Amino acid sequence: MKAFRATLFNVLFYTLTPIVGLLLLPACLGPRDWVCAVRDAWSRSVIAVLGLAVGLRWRLTGAESMPDGPVLIACKHQSAWETIALQLFCRDPAIVLKQELLKLPVFGWYLRRVGMVPIDRSAGAGALKMMVKAAEERVAEGRPVVIFPQGTRVAPGAEQAYHPGVYALYRALNLPVVPIALNSGQFWARESFMKYPGVVDVHILAPIPAGLDRKSFMAKLEEVIETETGKLEKAAAI
Repeated sequence: MKAFRATLFNVLFYTLTPIVGLLLLPACLGPRDWVCAVRDAWSRSVIAVLGLAVGLRWRLTGAESMPDGPVLIACKHQSAWETIALQLFCRDPAIVLKQELLKLPVFGWYLRRVGMVPIDRSAGAGALKMMVKAAEERVAEGRPVVIFPQGTRVAPGAEQAYHPGVYALYRALNLPVVPIALNSGQFWARESFMKYPGVVDVHILAPIPAGLDRKSFMAKLEEVIETETGKLEKAAAI
C-alpha cells in the first residue's frame, strides 16, 4: 500500500507540475506578485496532495522565533520536501541555489521572476561575491534569505561539513541568523521513489545575533541545528 501511495503521488506530481507550470506561464509576463501567487499555490497544493496521497503531513514549532523583516535563515536540508514547503513557514524567501537551476525550461523562468540568490560554483572565488551581492539585493527588498548551510541534501544521521558561504552572508548582511531544524529525510529521502506517511517536524530555533566571529558563529550554528535535528529524528523513530 505504501508503494502504491508513493506511486500515486509521484504520478500526480510529475504530471501535473509541468502542465500547470505551462498553463500559468503568462503570469511571468505580469507583476512579480502574480508569479509569487503561482509559487505559493503550487507549494500548498503539492504539500496537500502529499498529505492526501501518502499520508505525510507536517508540524511547525517555534514560529515565534522568526523576527519581522529581513533575516538570514539557515535551514537543515535533508529532502526535496523543504524546497517545496519553505514558502509555508518563511515569508517570500529568497533561496540560495545553484545557478544551473535558473537555466531550466519553465521552472527556471519562474525562479528568475520570483528572484532567488544564485551561486555559480564554477566561478571560484568570485562565486561568494556574486552570492553576497544578490543576497544584499533581496534583503533591500525586505525579504528573508535562506541558505542550506551544508550546501546539499544530507541524509538523517550522516555528517557533512558546514560550508563557509553561510558565514560570508552572515558577515556581509549583518543580520541575525535563524536556524531551522527538520527531519524530512526520514519520510522523503534523497533520490528515493518512496515517500512515507508520518509527520515532518519543522522547528524554528532562537536567532543567533549578528556580530560573532567566524569560529564562534559556525560552531554555534552547527551545534543548535544538529542537536535539534537529532532530537526530531529520534522522536520520529519511536
